[in-house]
Amino acid sequence: RVHNLSDAPLRLDWISPVALEAPDGEVLAFGGRWAREFDTQRFRPGVGLWATESRTGRTSHHAPPFLVVGDAGFGEHHGQVLGLHFAWSGDHRLSVERLRDGRLQVQAGELFWPGEMTLEGGATYQTPVLYAARSDMGLNGLSDRLHGFVRDRILGGRLQSKPRPVHFNTWEAVYFRHDLDELKALATRAAGVGAERFVLDDGWFRGRNDDTAALGDWTPDPVKYPDGLTPLVDHVTGLGLEFGLWVEPEMANANSDLLRAHPDWILGDTARIQPLGRGQYVLDLTRSEVADAIFAQIDTLLSGNAIAYLKWDMNRDLTHPSSRGRPASHAQTRAVYALIDRLRAAHPSVEIESCASGGGRADYEILKRTDRVWTSDCNDPIERQCIQRAVSIFFPPEVMGAHVGPAASHTTARTTSLELRALTALFGHMGIEADVREFGEAETDALAAAIRLHKQSRDLLHGGRLVRQVTVDPGAIAFAVVRGHEALVSVAQVETPKIGAAAPLRLVGLDAETVYDVRMVNPPKRARAAMKRIPALVQGETLKASGQWLAQAGLPMPILRAGEIAIFQLTRSAG
Repeated sequence: RVHNLSDAPLRLDWISPVALEAPDGEVLAFGGRWAREFDTQRFRPGVGLWATESRTGRTSHHAPPFLVVGDAGFGEHHGQVLGLHFAWSGDHRLSVERLRDGRLQVQAGELFWPGEMTLEGGATYQTPVLYAARSDMGLNGLSDRLHGFVRDRILGGRLQSKPRPVHFNTWEAVYFRHDLDELKALATRAAGVGAERFVLDDGWFRGRNDDTAALGDWTPDPVKYPDGLTPLVDHVTGLGLEFGLWVEPEMANANSDLLRAHPDWILGDTARIQPLGRGQYVLDLTRSEVADAIFAQIDTLLSGNAIAYLKWDMNRDLTHPSSRGRPASHAQTRAVYALIDRLRAAHPSVEIESCASGGGRADYEILKRTDRVWTSDCNDPIERQCIQRAVSIFFPPEVMGAHVGPAASHTTARTTSLELRALTALFGHMGIEADVREFGEAETDALAAAIRLHKQSRDLLHGGRLVRQVTVDPGAIAFAVVRGHEALVSVAQVETPKIGAAAPLRLVGLDAETVYDVRMVNPPKRARAAMKRIPALVQGETLKASGQWLAQAGLPMPILRAGEIAIFQLTRSAG
């Protein structure tokens, strides 16, 4: 906290909550882009300064505010590591510097626009929180510390007694094409396969037929919904599902009644032309009249309908973030927090999801106010396996939105099996984002079975210890979720195997003395000629083995082709 004791203005250019000495080894940094969030790069810092910055007004896809520094060669199970998470949803900067004496020092702080943080006499600035955790047991040890901290402190324990409802989201099923009968049919089909929450995505409000119009006009479209949302809400809740709604309260389209009436409500420098992004502008929520107007619209929606959930999106960066002649990126971020806090206070039972074109706003400060992070707009399970593995270092599975998309991904055009899509989504906050009416009988049955498994294992998946595993084949991604004397193990083959034999998976994280019954949930149904020696597990038999044996000898594996996945269920043996 910096307090200006003088009468003269004090300009802050940079302030980090702390400068920490870090292990002298390697840096694991996070980057990416839209639909490929949480990409990782690993390097050994040389002489001088390495820094990553976000100037987009949000946590960002390309430079999220967290990193890991550790011993050379640190891994999932070994090495001293230091994890840093700067809890701020606006502009920020992280740096790693090799000092003149050879030590490594890390800093993180808010990034200010020139002159933005000028403290008048008596004024105070307080930095966002920089969370740091150390582990001598590698990345899994770091996650052990962080996941419990997020559950207990960041989320305040509020999700621990509330099972995460399985979602059905309408976006990739209908996009902007909203027809009441069609949506009712989707809800009925979604309930039939086990969904518990129906989320009506973009396209429901007045004049919204594409992404160029109507943001800011948060009333139901009279053509699509002549009787308002009530008929659809009643149908959804009558099926036993909760009803959720997509909103983007921080934005307004140029083509909207809101901005036609209030063109001065745009966040930006009046002396410069404010560029459009996705046909929309950012609203200046630092102005009380703007925040009040948006609050009133969303409050009316929540008060007049049985809405249990908001998917809160933010689909463009801030550019020229200025308000009343002064830089305002900091103030805008604080205003977003204040608006969410105000809505939560008025509607404490309503859950909120943080979405920003996918994972563009995922950090511990926004998570204090929300119940879920939309991890990525990419539902391709091959990409998702990599994304979710990286996300799991800092975030527990229950806040990680993970959906079963269509067979052909709308972001990658890759076609994947229902089994891979469903069993990848199984390990997060599970949902469906596809037109389930187009699923054949076999796909429908497989989806329903995956959802049943998710519900049966939900306490384990959302309260257990996630342990990322190390595979012999670099084209496979494996992890286990362990709780007490039970576990669920996933092995996904995301690339064609580089080895011809299926090496055993040496499972780390089980209790060494416990004897487990191990069964394969999804034995391969393809021709067994692909395997010269078929493990008993693959034939549907149960393996009885101790945790120590599974760690040392390993779990026998089937030969998986690219795009296949194996799930194993472990329970304490009664015999």
